[in-house]
Amino acid sequence: MNSHPPSQSTGLFGRPVLTVTIALAVLAGIGLGGVAFAQRGSGPGPLWQEPVEAAPAPASASAPASARPAASTAGLRRITVSATGDIMMSNAPNGMPPKDGAGFFDSVRDDLESDLVMGNLEQPLTVDTGASKCGTPPEPNCYAFRSPPSYAAHLKEAGFQLMNLANNHTRDFGVQGAKNTRAALDAAGLKYTGNQDEITVVEVKDIRVAVVGFSGYAGANNLNDLDHSRTVIQTAKQRADLVIVQVHMGAEGAAMQHVKPGSEIFHGENRGDPIKFGHTVIDAGADLVVGHSPHVLRAMEFYRGKLIAYSLGNFAGGGHTLNNQGALKYGGILRVTLGSDGSYAGGEFRSTYLNGAGLPTRDKANEQGRKLIAQLTAADFGDTGAKIGDDGSISPRA
Repeated sequence: MNSHPPSQSTGLFGRPVLTVTIALAVLAGIGLGGVAFAQRGSGPGPLWQEPVEAAPAPASASAPASARPAASTAGLRRITVSATGDIMMSNAPNGMPPKDGAGFFDSVRDDLESDLVMGNLEQPLTVDTGASKCGTPPEPNCYAFRSPPSYAAHLKEAGFQLMNLANNHTRDFGVQGAKNTRAALDAAGLKYTGNQDEITVVEVKDIRVAVVGFSGYAGANNLNDLDHSRTVIQTAKQRADLVIVQVHMGAEGAAMQHVKPGSEIFHGENRGDPIKFGHTVIDAGADLVVGHSPHVLRAMEFYRGKLIAYSLGNFAGGGHTLNNQGALKYGGILRVTLGSDGSYAGGEFRSTYLNGAGLPTRDKANEQGRKLIAQLTAADFGDTGAKIGDDGSISPRA
C-alpha cells in the first residue's frame, strides 16, 4: 500500500491518491515488550525470539500428488510452510467487515493449514493513537489504516502463527501504534518479525526456522542495503536450520505484474531491485523468499534450487481497504515443503480472490491466480522460472 511523498496518481482504490511519507525515528527498545524476546550478547545486536513449538497441523489430503514431498531420505526431516500476501482486515472505525470480522478467513482456513502459517499484516492493530500519518483532520487522499487490537483473534482463528510487520503501513499510527500491534499479537499468541536486525526463530517439528522481514522503510531491515541484508541472513543461518525471508518489495498497481532487472521506483521511493535482492539473500543462506507489496501476483523463480515468490498479491482487504478489481483482485496461498537441510521438497499454489466485502475467498472453480502466475513466470524467467502445474504444483523446470 501507498505512503509516499506527495504525488498524484490513480491508486489501488480506483481513485486519485495523494500519498505522504512520514519518516519515523527508530526508538531504542521499540516492540521489545513481549516476553518471548531476549537480547543476547554484551552490546547491541540482532534480536531473536525464543523457539516456540508450532502446533502440528493435520495432513492435507487435498494436496496434489505432484506437490507432495518425495519419499523421505533417511534422517531428513521436513516441514510444510504456508504464506500469503497482503492482509488488511478493516479500516477502523468506519470501514468494518461483516459481523465485525467473525469468520473473516473461513473460506481459506483449511487451505492455510500447515506446520507454519505466515502472512503479511499490512496495517497496525491499534486504537487511534492520535498520531496518524495523515494528520488531524486527515489530509485529502491520504490513507492510514488500522484494525482494532481484538482482530488479532481473527488471525489466530484462521491458523496464522507468524506475521510479517516489515512494510509501509506498520507505522500508520506512529510508533505507539506499532507497539500496540505487537502487544495485540502477543496477547493472541502470535509471533512476528519486522524490526531492523530482528530474527524471529520458531521451532517446528524439531526444526529451527528463522524468519526475517525486509522492506524499504524506517525501522525495518532495508532491502536496498544489500551488505546489511547479507549480514542479517548469515546471522540467522547460524541460529536456525532454515531461513525464510519475508520481503515487501516492488512498485504497486495493476501495471506492475512483471518482474524486471533493476530497481523499481514508485512515487519517488526506491522499492528495491527484486531480482538482485532475492539472489543476494539466497547466496547468503536463505532457503525461501516470500514477496509482497505490488498488490498483484508476480512470477516465481528458482535460484540455486531455492524458490523466490516475487509477489503473492492481495489476500485480504476488509473494509474496502484494497481494490478488488481486475488483477488486483487475485492472490493465493503458497505452500512449500522444505527439508531440514534447506532442500526444496515440493510446493503448491492455491488461488484466492477478494470477494465483494474484501474477504479472502478460495477460487477452486477458476484458479485464476494460478493461471496468472504460470503466464507471468513463463514470460519473465523462462528456464529459471518455476513450473506451475495445472494442479497448482510448483517445481523447477530442470
